[in-house]
Amino acid sequence: QVQLVESGGGLVQAGGSLRLSCVGSGRPFFGHSWGWFRQIPGKEREFVAAISWSSKTIDYADSVKGRFTISIDNAKNTVYLQMNSLKLEDTAVYVCAATSSLPTRRANDYYYWGQGTQVTVSS
Repeated sequence: QVQLVESGGGLVQAGGSLRLSCVGSGRPFFGHSWGWFRQIPGKEREFVAAISWSSKTIDYADSVKGRFTISIDNAKNTVYLQMNSLKLEDTAVYVCAATSSLPTRRANDYYYWGQGTQVTVSS
């Protein structure tokens, strides 16, 4: 059974930092691309960042560019999201996903999904 498990969320003050992790298990993820999305109740799932297996292709949403950094440790089947200079509007459930395709912003292109980790930014 394929599982993606996120961790690292929590409560942080505006301007602070958090590092999210997502570990994949249950199958080889060789060649897979990974993405981070965020979900706010009542709103559509929003793309945050994506990275290719080789790390040669990385994409960020404009809203997080320059503040968030996505990285991957293929040996550990783990993808990270370093979030700096957090803003109130970054509050959401952050969900990781994996696909055998190239990195994409479209949620429908991802096959595997985690359950998410809550990030709350306070003033």
